[in-house]
Amino acid sequence: ESDTASEISFQFNKHKKTPSIGSHSSDMASVSSVSGSVLSVYSGDFGSVDAQGTVEFALDYDEKNREFQVHVSQCRDLAVVDEKKGRSDPYVKTYLLPDKARMGKRKTSVKKRTVNPIYNEVLRYKIEKMVLLIQRLNLSVWHNDPLGRNSFLGEIEIDLASWDWSNRKLNWYPLKPRSLSAINGVDHRGVMNLSVKYVPPGSLGKMCPKNPPSGEVHIWVKDVKDLLQLRPSGVDSFVKCYVLPDTSKKSYQKTRVIKRDTNPVFNHTIVYDGFHTEDLKDACVELTVWDHEKLTNHFLGGIRLGLGTGLSYGISVDWMDSTQEEVAFWQEMMSAANEWIEGLLPLRSL
Repeated sequence: ESDTASEISFQFNKHKKTPSIGSHSSDMASVSSVSGSVLSVYSGDFGSVDAQGTVEFALDYDEKNREFQVHVSQCRDLAVVDEKKGRSDPYVKTYLLPDKARMGKRKTSVKKRTVNPIYNEVLRYKIEKMVLLIQRLNLSVWHNDPLGRNSFLGEIEIDLASWDWSNRKLNWYPLKPRSLSAINGVDHRGVMNLSVKYVPPGSLGKMCPKNPPSGEVHIWVKDVKDLLQLRPSGVDSFVKCYVLPDTSKKSYQKTRVIKRDTNPVFNHTIVYDGFHTEDLKDACVELTVWDHEKLTNHFLGGIRLGLGTGLSYGISVDWMDSTQEEVAFWQEMMSAANEWIEGLLPLRSL
């Protein structure tokens, strides 16, 4: 099976030290209920410029090529960012929401020293029409700063389910201030209900027949709530698991596929052995949820359980980026040997 790599590649370089010598998985019989949650994935410098002006664009869907097209024509009367020089260097950026990260951003070229830029560019998305109709188009205009602190100039958001697809003409739309939902970064990806447990080497006593010669991390994936619904029938989801930095087949585990359900119950446990207590500081359990299709799987969201230090065995890595909630969950497991630690963690874009 293959996975879409439009967001990020999960195949990281394997370092010399790997915490997982082996792993196995099984099913368990207990199920718990969870409530929904949201997580921010928005970032950027919105600046102190008031939104003003208009943007001219047209929308179309190419049925033959299964392609969504945003024809960005021009903008008028944009705000001036650099008042001393009386200039703005604007460009237009688009996202499909709520799954901002998977579809990725598209943007036009930068037009320098103008508040009336002309683009005449087409931004394209390869996407099925039925998936497109449950998205919103976010089109925003930004001033490009050489140091990367780009300033927000205005936006418009369109519900594509109610869009008149017979309207292929260029039309003018007023640019609006950043919406409260966008600033807060509301991104409904769902929440995972799981438990973890660390069993230190030899901690169960010599008389225990199941006393592990090396430490074990147990991961019990119970269920997920409020997944993104990519099709009218729901999603066919499964969960993947790696213990980073090991991305070998030995580290890879997955649950079964739960079909046509945005609230799948997996009830699946995974055990990784070969752990020493000090490995817990450098390892990271990555759990990702995917929508299963015949040709390619689509990333829905994930979590990373670790200390979030940015380092693994002294090497700087981008995947050691756990959130405060994920770090607290991992630390609680580290401090409570042989005990199941239960948590509800929001899925994020990774």
